[in-house]
Amino acid sequence: MSEQLSEFATEYEARGAGAVMWEMITGYRVSQIVRVAAALSLAEHCADGPVSAAEVARLESADVTATARFLRACAAIGLVKCVDGPRFAATPLLAALHRDTPGSLRGFALSLSAKGHWLPWGQLLEAVKTGEHQAVGTLGRELFAYYATEPGEAAAFTDGLQGMTSVAGAEAARVIDTTGTRLAVDVGGASGDLLHDLMRVNPELEGIVLDLPHVTPDALAAAARQGLDGRLSVVPGDFFEAVPEGGDLYLLRYVLHDWDDEKCVRILSNCRRAMRPGSRVLVLEMILGEVGREPVVVPSQDLNMLVLLGGRERTVEQFDELFKAAGLRRTAVTETESPMSVIEAVAQD
Repeated sequence: MSEQLSEFATEYEARGAGAVMWEMITGYRVSQIVRVAAALSLAEHCADGPVSAAEVARLESADVTATARFLRACAAIGLVKCVDGPRFAATPLLAALHRDTPGSLRGFALSLSAKGHWLPWGQLLEAVKTGEHQAVGTLGRELFAYYATEPGEAAAFTDGLQGMTSVAGAEAARVIDTTGTRLAVDVGGASGDLLHDLMRVNPELEGIVLDLPHVTPDALAAAARQGLDGRLSVVPGDFFEAVPEGGDLYLLRYVLHDWDDEKCVRILSNCRRAMRPGSRVLVLEMILGEVGREPVVVPSQDLNMLVLLGGRERTVEQFDELFKAAGLRRTAVTETESPMSVIEAVAQD
């Protein structure tokens, strides 16, 4: 029995399989409670001290009685605690939803339980039976096309990525050596947070963010906020068509897992054509490990890719196959303290 299964077995023995299974079955309720807590800015309202249901309801134009019932549920899952009678104070758990918390999860709380993710996940059985992703059938279009028409939800998802990247990006910057690197290209880089981390470590490094045109304004604004707009430029484009040439370093963070093998090879091949002698490609992804021993976040994210986009998480060997098909060769795999690993590749000899 694996170590992970042993932990579950201990919990079953202590609480009973039925109790644990009930929490698994009703897990969606917790997701929606957390989403509403983020939508009602509960962490921000509690930041200066305990608040009452009436105060939250007034601030958010909500029903007082329903808000009180909602806060009771928040207390039950540890987001708040009841103090001074019917008033509610923030817990450290709720602080993770505050807009200003480093690594804030507010964006993911709002987006991963909203229609763009929620509806396709409701068709997981169909995805497993057919092997086909469910975005078009539930949203009427592919996920990123849906986000292009739903700017609020798209912005929340981007915020979530920024929060996650503030942790994973700092880890990546710790392990990625940019000594002697003049120009880094962040392929599909969204707001460019990973580049920001690398550029802070290396003051000589310049960067280019490549992403779709509707992302460009956010990326430019993010660079300006970080005071990096003098060294970072943003190029609107499609990485299936081409990527900027002449980079010393090509970054692919959370990109390849979105796509099937054919599309991944196309992206990597475009990077290979754009590379100059001595250039490197760095892929930041979760890596599938030994069945039953890997953290649940990895195989569950693999299912997320199946349901939403038709992509997948991969083993090291599967990455090697993609690299070979694109004219690249893996040279290193570096684990980080986050679930992400950094996979380095260079041009084949």
